[in-house]
Amino acid sequence: MTEDVRRVFRMDNEVLAFRFTATVSDRTSRTPRERLTDAARLKMWLGATGLDVTDVSPTDLIDAVELREAIYRIGSAIAAGEQPESKDVRTLNTIAAAGHAKAALEHERAGWHLTQTTPVSDALGVLATDAIRILGGPDRGRIKNCEGPGCAGLFLDTSRGANRRWCSMNTCGNKVKKSRITAS
Repeated sequence: MTEDVRRVFRMDNEVLAFRFTATVSDRTSRTPRERLTDAARLKMWLGATGLDVTDVSPTDLIDAVELREAIYRIGSAIAAGEQPESKDVRTLNTIAAAGHAKAALEHERAGWHLTQTTPVSDALGVLATDAIRILGGPDRGRIKNCEGPGCAGLFLDTSRGANRRWCSMNTCGNKVKKSRITAS
């Protein structure tokens, strides 16, 4: 790929499933920014996360966007103390069950082995499984939406006082702090 992954995507979220939801930015603005604009971009993002696939079809892209939005809606519902939509939960569970990836330790690093027949479904299954682990795990009460202007990205608040407000201090946190400085 000629494009630098870090210029195209935000890769700073520690939760893989939430990093995937960040392939849309400025969610609360009038013009959210879609970063998975084509199958090649999805392939790039998957490769950057260690889920290398050889080919991505337009149908794979549609499935990925459906999963991403289900994860986002479930996470946002949990952050707001609401019940997630059953349709989104079904989507998440169905995609997780369809994956056949196997965890592997290679060169002292954890990774995934995807099947040759359905590598994109396997990769999406890994993302769905990661989402289930976070959304239904013991830290689900620490899931939050970013308070940064226009962002609303999901993150897991691991701060001691559970008072973190931004998905990333380097992006949203700095924007807020800079705006306070220029306003004073």
